[in-house]
Amino acid sequence: MRLRFLLPLLFASACAAQQPADPDQDMSHMQHAHTHDGFMQGGMHHAIAQGVVLNAKTDGKSHIITLRIGPMPLPANTSHTKMPQPPDLVWTIPMTGWLLAYHPKLVDAAGNSVPGTVLHHVAFWNENRSDFLCPNKEEHIFGAGGELTDWAQIPGFGYRVEKGDQIRIETMIHNPTATSYEKVFLEISIPYADDATPAPVKNAYPAWMDVASCGNSGYDLPPGASKKTGTVPVKYSGVLLGVGGHMHDYGQQLTLEDSTAKDPVAVLPAKTDAQGHLISIPVVTFFQTGGYHFAAGDNLTITATYNNRTGKLLRNGAMGIVVGYFVPQDPTAFNNLRNPAKSAEHNMSQMSHDH
Repeated sequence: MRLRFLLPLLFASACAAQQPADPDQDMSHMQHAHTHDGFMQGGMHHAIAQGVVLNAKTDGKSHIITLRIGPMPLPANTSHTKMPQPPDLVWTIPMTGWLLAYHPKLVDAAGNSVPGTVLHHVAFWNENRSDFLCPNKEEHIFGAGGELTDWAQIPGFGYRVEKGDQIRIETMIHNPTATSYEKVFLEISIPYADDATPAPVKNAYPAWMDVASCGNSGYDLPPGASKKTGTVPVKYSGVLLGVGGHMHDYGQQLTLEDSTAKDPVAVLPAKTDAQGHLISIPVVTFFQTGGYHFAAGDNLTITATYNNRTGKLLRNGAMGIVVGYFVPQDPTAFNNLRNPAKSAEHNMSQMSHDH
């Protein structure tokens, strides 16, 4: 079984109450004007792309939520530093239950496929929960890069959400190709299970292990061969179900090590093309054998290896993130990571302040 990027959660859905597919009447179209100062951006400042909105539809019959972000114009040969970027968008979770998988794709206005390489990255952050490894961050629940990797399934597990949870969607685009695209949409299909679904689902939580430790993920990439290492402490005992990773062009390898183990937890060699552009990063799964056990007090070390062949420093040109899902030994241990829901009035006030 393959797992992609952040290890999805999916189990065979049983029948549940069926509802027609309708646009969700919530704050899904809300935009946060910003200058991409999130942990994925490292404080970079960009022009804001105009007219980019989030459309969310829930199909109660198929138990699939479809998110559509766009339209985004992508002129040829434009780097992420020069491209106007979409504002942060907020998706309000429409039900209480579990998100089970994430299937991203890029299309044009006619529905034709657009190459994934124009997506620098997209990241979903749960504003109502803190990350269990880095409590200074919101919980990162989904991410994808230009590989447009698909989150495969882990039977019996899901990411628990509550109706009204606010999911901030942070998107960065670029176009390193010679082809311009007038209107591009990012579509993400999310199977889910609600509380009416008569099937056992265990809660699993995103594990975000970064060479920047608990700081901003992006960093400057020097010319030639380089390595960057970061460490995060484990505060809870439990098991890791598997890991994937995220790097940028010229990436060679990600390594995850546990302070109490002799051998690495995982070694993830990057696949690149002849020009050094990232194609894919493999995943390693542990759930088939009961998971990889961590104990409170362990320290995790993440190492990213690059070989920048451009001969120049690439500002914010690199990331090194190992990601997976973690099941705590004590199911109640993560209850205190939940934050009070942010109201629509709070978010509208934030929008006004940002403008």
